[in-house]
Amino acid sequence: MSGRQAARRSTASAPRLVALDGVRITAALIVVLYHYVGLNSAWGRNSGHIFPTLHPFAVWGWLGVEIFFIVSGFVICMSAWGRTVGDFAVSRASRLFPAYWAGIAITALALWILPELPELKKIEQWSDILVNLTMMQSGLGVPNLDQSYWTLFVEFKFYALFAIVVLCGVTYRNCILFCSIWTLAAVAAPTTGFKLLHFFAVPHYAPYFIAGIAFYLMRRYRPTPLLWGIVIIQFLLAQHYVRGRMNTNLGTHLSESLPTWPARLILLLGFLAIAAIALGLFDRIQWRWLTTAGSLTYPLYIIHMALGIAVIHHFRDRVAPAPLVASVVLGMLILAWLIHRFVERPLSQRIRSGLKRGIQEIRLNTPAPRQAATASPADAPAARPVLPERDMARAGDHPVSRI
Repeated sequence: MSGRQAARRSTASAPRLVALDGVRITAALIVVLYHYVGLNSAWGRNSGHIFPTLHPFAVWGWLGVEIFFIVSGFVICMSAWGRTVGDFAVSRASRLFPAYWAGIAITALALWILPELPELKKIEQWSDILVNLTMMQSGLGVPNLDQSYWTLFVEFKFYALFAIVVLCGVTYRNCILFCSIWTLAAVAAPTTGFKLLHFFAVPHYAPYFIAGIAFYLMRRYRPTPLLWGIVIIQFLLAQHYVRGRMNTNLGTHLSESLPTWPARLILLLGFLAIAAIALGLFDRIQWRWLTTAGSLTYPLYIIHMALGIAVIHHFRDRVAPAPLVASVVLGMLILAWLIHRFVERPLSQRIRSGLKRGIQEIRLNTPAPRQAATASPADAPAARPVLPERDMARAGDHPVSRI
């Protein structure tokens, strides 16, 4: 049996990373809990008085975003392996935009029907909504229609950076170089005053993406001291930004009254969960319902914040708080499934087919480069042993994941 045939057999028999779907839906739900219970926006008063038991846990739900970014680094590295830049761009665009466009339409309609939350309606003109359709509004300083969309632009910058790796070839060596260079750039960016470097290096969130890439390399090949070193360094670097993220998400007054150890513990648990997946400790988990739940993560994230907060605000004086939150969460999950089933799946296929035709036309109309002179056998480097692939199973990636 040839090495290529063995790789194909290994790939075909590899289990789906269902546990990764479990991590994604868990991260999404704790973000939802943070927005509905941890914040005061929907209730018009201190939500801690409304949910005295749940609120102390819900205020840490914003850390689900950081976990999303680790998953994103893992999944993007996995899904980009063996692809060209064109294929990589097609996969990202066809996967992210259908649900996002549906979310834009639903959110715009909801905020028009339920106008009692002016702080959620920072859009001053219809052209801002049109710009939001590109997912690049943050780069132009245009407000996000839904405040949760800020993570999508961070993801977009990660895709742009990783496209360089795809262009050079996604290999073990190139991924290690990428992680090393990005780490140096993220460390230098805050003190250099070079705005463009800070813009692309995203120092607050780079440690999570880089750790995710290292975890996937462990999964694909094997854990090594080098890869563990990369992960540990990223975890330590992430600690520098914990207090700042608390101030941003909880407000300075509440943040300063809280210790940082719960946030650091949640981050540690997130790192450990992805490490366990990388090491294959959860490969026996093959529950189908987790796969379905994982597929809802992205549309749920896209639609839950502005729409959910507006609905809670509208019914807060008519329905008891706990049943209201439970009903809104259930409604968001049902709506996310409808978007996945009737928008995301069919439209993604159409977009993918159209973009693939466009990429093929570019290739057909691009002159082939001249063939380089053939090197003599004596000049060729010695063949290096290929480490066995442990799996190439896809685990439905999020944007925050796909992620």
